[in-house]
Amino acid sequence: MAALVPTAGENYGNRQTSVCAGAIGARSWHAYEKANAPAQDYPSRPITIVVPFAPGGATDVIGRIIADRLRAFLRQPVIIENVTGAAGSIGAGRVARAQPDGYMLDVGQWSTHVTNGAIYALSYDLLKDFEPVALLSSQPYLIGAKKTLPPNDLNGLIAWLKANPDKALAGTAGVGAESHIMGVFFQHETNTRFQFVPYRGASQAIQDLVAGQIDLMFMVPSNFVPQVRAGTIKAYAVTAKNRLAAAPDIPTVDETGLPGFYESSWWALFAPKGTPKNVVGKLNTAVLDALANPAVRQRLADQGFEIPPRDRQTPEALGALQKADIEKWWPINKAANIKGE
Repeated sequence: MAALVPTAGENYGNRQTSVCAGAIGARSWHAYEKANAPAQDYPSRPITIVVPFAPGGATDVIGRIIADRLRAFLRQPVIIENVTGAAGSIGAGRVARAQPDGYMLDVGQWSTHVTNGAIYALSYDLLKDFEPVALLSSQPYLIGAKKTLPPNDLNGLIAWLKANPDKALAGTAGVGAESHIMGVFFQHETNTRFQFVPYRGASQAIQDLVAGQIDLMFMVPSNFVPQVRAGTIKAYAVTAKNRLAAAPDIPTVDETGLPGFYESSWWALFAPKGTPKNVVGKLNTAVLDALANPAVRQRLADQGFEIPPRDRQTPEALGALQKADIEKWWPINKAANIKGE
């Protein structure tokens, strides 16, 4: 299909293209074709996917699972690069400023592409500087604690926290990370108080939870379930209507004293704003192939990831989800006065 010629004044990234008297001169047309040639042959070289958190966390796990299948579909190397710091905003910012050609992408998640905008003074705009590609997965949260914490169920935990205000230490993957925000929301909904201990990633926080250095955490199952299975920590509840297939012994919040406390995180693939639509389309097709692959689906299920239905895997659906969550969570974060370090 022939490429559409930009109309007068149409903006592509940082370039302004003008059409004079309805005609494009030979030189202008050659420049336009040259600028769009990479999109026609995409991909022709390795692709880098930035994971804005440390290795071993949920975002890193899902990024590597998806990248394995993208390599086969796109027939190019797909390299995972962990760029950490500031609750994922450093890595996301690197992608926001990258050349919009499809060769640098971002495995973003709920905190990096929703709540960070209310917490940090970002050098980029979460809606204006990214192209949504596809929703990858979602997970509810687990409310967990060290093995020796006295309460044995969620009702008991809430009662214990009320009886011991500010005594418990809750580990987080960083100031403003999803584990922090869920803890703040839990405090608000249960009228409890406890202190937060920020770490540079989820894996470090979980290590201290296992060691008994902190008391509790609010974390996605992919980070928690292996430790729960090993018996090194306890899980009180999952923040969903249904129990997890990967951990069916953990009750839901409805079953344990906090009905309706349904919250989940999501992960998605983003490209820099201005990435050609056919490149975004090819990447989306590659993700659809990955999410339909039985081996990929099993690997995700084993980690507790939930695969979205097909109608939620489009770029448009991801953009709508991100915008709706920004409208919901920014006021909550600002009211809690959560500020990034």
